[in-house]
Amino acid sequence: MRGNSKRSENRGKKPGFGAISIMKGLFHLLIFLVIGIAAFCSVLAAAFLNDITRDIPSIENMRTPNLTSVVYDRQDNIIARLFEENRTWTPIGQISPWALKSVLAAEDSEFYEHKGIRIKAIVRAGINDIVNRNSLQGGSTITQQVARMMFLNRDRTLKRKAREAIIAIRMEQVYTKDQILELYMNMAYFGQGAYGITAASQNYFGKGAANLTLAESSMLAGLLPAPNAYTPIRHPDRAKTRQSYVLGRMSDTGVITPQEKSQAMAANLTYIRSADTKVQFVMEDAPHFVSHILFKELLPKYGKDRIYKGGLTIRTTIDLELQKHAESVISKMQFEGALVCLDPNTGEILALVGGRNFDDSKFNRATQAYRQPGSAFKPIVYAAALENGFRPVDRILDAPLKFANGWSPQNSDGKNRGEVTLIDALAQSINTPAVRLAQLTGVETIRSQARRMNITTPYLPQDLSVALGSSSLTPIEMGAAFSVFANNGHGIVPFGVREILDSNGEPVEQNGPVLTNALSPETAATVRSMLMQAVSWGTGTRANLAKEGYDTFGKTGTTNDWTDVWFVGGTPNLVTVVYVGNDNHKTLGRAFGGTVAAPVWKEFMEGAVKIMNTPKKFQIPPDTGVQSVTICRATGFLATKTCPHKANLLLTAGQAPESYCPWHGGDVYEAQDDSNAPQLLLTPEDGDILDNWYLETPWEEAPEIFEPTPGLTLDPAPLPEPDINPYQSDPAPADEIERRYQELLRQYNIQ
Repeated sequence: MRGNSKRSENRGKKPGFGAISIMKGLFHLLIFLVIGIAAFCSVLAAAFLNDITRDIPSIENMRTPNLTSVVYDRQDNIIARLFEENRTWTPIGQISPWALKSVLAAEDSEFYEHKGIRIKAIVRAGINDIVNRNSLQGGSTITQQVARMMFLNRDRTLKRKAREAIIAIRMEQVYTKDQILELYMNMAYFGQGAYGITAASQNYFGKGAANLTLAESSMLAGLLPAPNAYTPIRHPDRAKTRQSYVLGRMSDTGVITPQEKSQAMAANLTYIRSADTKVQFVMEDAPHFVSHILFKELLPKYGKDRIYKGGLTIRTTIDLELQKHAESVISKMQFEGALVCLDPNTGEILALVGGRNFDDSKFNRATQAYRQPGSAFKPIVYAAALENGFRPVDRILDAPLKFANGWSPQNSDGKNRGEVTLIDALAQSINTPAVRLAQLTGVETIRSQARRMNITTPYLPQDLSVALGSSSLTPIEMGAAFSVFANNGHGIVPFGVREILDSNGEPVEQNGPVLTNALSPETAATVRSMLMQAVSWGTGTRANLAKEGYDTFGKTGTTNDWTDVWFVGGTPNLVTVVYVGNDNHKTLGRAFGGTVAAPVWKEFMEGAVKIMNTPKKFQIPPDTGVQSVTICRATGFLATKTCPHKANLLLTAGQAPESYCPWHGGDVYEAQDDSNAPQLLLTPEDGDILDNWYLETPWEEAPEIFEPTPGLTLDPAPLPEPDINPYQSDPAPADEIERRYQELLRQYNIQ
C-alpha cells in the first residue's frame, strides 16, 4: 500500500531538470531550423528577385510595335498594305467607345482601379495552375499584357510572370491609364492577320475602328484570349459563345442594359474575310505597279524593316479608278501584253499593267519586257531629222534598197511609191524612206536624240536598223519618249512614288517632275502634228478619238513575223503605250499594231479621258515659233481646193512653202521660184535609182517643177547583219524574270 501511494504522488509532480533540458534543446533546434529556412528562403528570394530584375529593360526603351506601311493612290485610296504584323496605329479618341468598353469588360473590368496588377487574380490563377499542374497562366491585367507584348516573350513561366508584374507596376507609374489602353488596343492580336483594333475592324467588317457597333465590338473583344480558336470565320458557334460572355460581363457591370445586350446578340454580322491573312504584303490592287515600286525603289532604298514595320505612308502617282480600268482592258486581250499611262507633263505613272493576270505570271511586261518597237520608233528618227533641218514637206524616195553586205529592208506591203513627202512616209509607216532619212541624219544623231528622250535601254543598235525599230526596249521607255511630243519638248523621267511619310507624319521622301530639254518646242509640236495625221488617215486610224472631240496623236508598231505589235500615243495630258506579244516570241499571226494594239489603246483611252477629266485640245506655248498649214500630201506644197489628199501640219515659222501645189491647180512658175519649195532628199545611193527605176514610175507623168538636189556626201552608215534573229538572245526572258522575282521574295523574307 505504501509503495502504491508513492507512485501516485510521483505522478503529480513536474518533470525533472533533465526533461526540461531536452525540451529546451528541441525548441532551440526548431528555432534554429526556422531561422535557417527563413534565411535560406530570403537568399533564394533575393537571388530570384535579382535574376528577374537584372535584364528588365527601362520603360523608356520599350520595343516599338511593328506598324503596317500603307500604299495610297493619288486620291488617297488604299491600294496595298505592307506588313509583318498588320497594324495601323489609331489614337484612343478615334476608337469606338463600344470597342473600348467591350475589351475592358472581357479582359480587365477593374483596369481603372488597380495599379497594374491584381493580387487576388494572380493568386487564384496560380492555385488553379498548381492544382491542374500547368504552367502559370491567366490573371493578367491589360497593363501586364501590354508589358508582355512590349518587353517580353510569351513563355508561360514563373520568372516571366514575375517580370511581367514588375514591368506593369513601373508602366503604371510612367503612363496614364488611357495611354496604356491605347497601347493595348493597337497591339492586341485579333486573328485573321490583324494586329490592333483598326486592322481587325477592317479585316472582319471592312470599316474603321471609330464606326464599330456594340455587336461588332463585343465579337472582336471575345476573340482576344484565343483568336484562332474563336474566329467567327471558321468557328461561328464558339465566337457567338464568346460574344455572349463579353456582353454578359458588360451587362453585369452596368455598362449596357439587358435590352442592349439582347439587341447586340440578335444582330446579324457580315464578315468580309474568308481565310487567314498570312502574307507579309497584301496587294489589294495594282499588283504589277506595287511590285515595281517595292522591288525597284522602296526595299533597296529603305530595307525590309523600315518598309514592313515602320508604319510608312506611301503616296503614289497612280489613279486607282484608271488603274482598274486598265487592268480590265488588258485582261480581255487574246495575247499577253502591257499598258502604261503617263502624265506627259510630269512623268507620273497614272496606270501600269504588266500582264493579263499577276497571279499567273509576275513578269512585268511594262517595265521588264525588252521588245522591238518596230515602226513605233520612227517618230524619234523623224524628230532627229527635223532637229537637223529637214521638214515634213520635203520629199524622199520610197524605192528598193540593197546594201553592199546584202541587207535589203523592205516595205511591209511589198510596194514602192517613188517620191513621197516625209509626212506621208511617217503616217503610212513606209520603211525605205525611214532608212534613207536615217542615212541622211546619222545613226549617232538618232541614238543621241533617243537618249535625250529617256530611251535608256542598253540594247539600242548602232546601225541603220535603228530606223526600223530594231532596238529592244520597254513599254515605259516608249511612254517617256512620246511624252516629249505631248509636252512640247521636255524630257521626263517616269516615277511612281510622290511622297513618303513616317509613322509620325513627318516627310521621308518627296518626288516631283524631272524635266530636261529633249527637243525644241517647234520640233515637238511639228512631230506631234505629223502623228495626229497618222491617226487621222494613216496606220493608226483605229485609235482616233476625234469623234469624241479629242486631239489624238500616235504611232503603230509591228515587228518582223508579227512577233510584237504596239500603239503609242496620247491626248492632252495623257500618253499611253499598249504592247502586245507572246513571252516566247511566237508570231501573233498577221497581227499589226493598227489592228491589234490600236483598238485596245482606244478602248482604254475612251475611259481614261473621262476618268482623268482631261482637256480636249493641245495647247502650244505662245512663244513657240510654229505656223499651221495645210499641205498637199503628194507634193508638199500648200494644198489647193482640188488636192485629193491633204495634211494639216505645224511647221517651224518661216519653213512652210509659200506657193500652192502646182499639180492640182497652183502656178508652176511660182512653185519653181519658191525659196521654201519642198526638196527631194537623196542619199549617195540614189543617183542610179533616179537614172533607172525612178524614171519608170508614174511620177514622170507629173509636171517637172524642180530639179532633185544632188546626193549628199556622207560617211558610210553602219549596216546591220542581214537575216539576224533579234530574239536569239532575249535580254529579259519571262521565266528568268519569274525566277528573279522568287529570289527577291526569299532575299527579303517575304512569304
